[in-house]
Amino acid sequence: MNINPRRTPLIAGNWKMNLDHLQAIAFVQKLAWSLKDARHDFTAVEVAVFPPFTDLRSVQTLVAADKLPLAFGAQDLSEHESGAYTGEISGAFLAQLECQYVIIGHSERRTLHAETDEQVAAKVVAALTHNLVPIICVGETAADLELHGPSAVPVAQLRAALAGVTRAADIVVAYEPVWAIGSGQAATPEQAEQVAAALRVVLNETLGQDVADKTRILYGGSVKAVNIAGFMREPNVDGALVGGASLDINEFSGIVRFQKHVGI
Repeated sequence: MNINPRRTPLIAGNWKMNLDHLQAIAFVQKLAWSLKDARHDFTAVEVAVFPPFTDLRSVQTLVAADKLPLAFGAQDLSEHESGAYTGEISGAFLAQLECQYVIIGHSERRTLHAETDEQVAAKVVAALTHNLVPIICVGETAADLELHGPSAVPVAQLRAALAGVTRAADIVVAYEPVWAIGSGQAATPEQAEQVAAALRVVLNETLGQDVADKTRILYGGSVKAVNIAGFMREPNVDGALVGGASLDINEFSGIVRFQKHVGI
């Protein structure tokens, strides 16, 4: 495996709508203990968790009080700063909770909440305004794959998401083929690499070579401890956005410690 020295691998756990604030505290404590017991080097592989909004304050307090080497972030944010937007959470609120990251454009938001490319782009700008690192999710459905091939839709989604970004920015891109999420059927490492390479070309064209070289591209979709090493061997895959497996301490710890399986 040849890790790009400019890109620290990132393993991110998206809890979705799971774990209340008490369960979140217990989970984060156990995760930190598990990784420390395994002598995990958090500077070599970054670990982040994405709890529901109602857990964020509890996670922030625990991470700060115990000086845990874990990053955390939110699963979404509003494109608006404040005002009459019932149920929305602004980037300013997340920044005050010391969130480092925010997931934007997840396929479940696009599908279940009819989130558009324009909204995704506005949310990316909102995140960057408050120094939050957006994890921009892109991915194709099975129908998209059959009609357009593997790269066309993710490339178009990333171009749209970056429409409002006019300067070099710290971002993360997550390629999550919709047909693989929660299905148990992951893409192959070769498929993930093909799309990741195409996405890096878009980053180069829109934000320049330096940003393209530094931006981490994650794979997501039925990631498990038994298949993560294959993805991490690919030169343009820099980590994983993990769904269901991130709720299992042993499984998620195994994904985080992928290096023991790839000979580095």
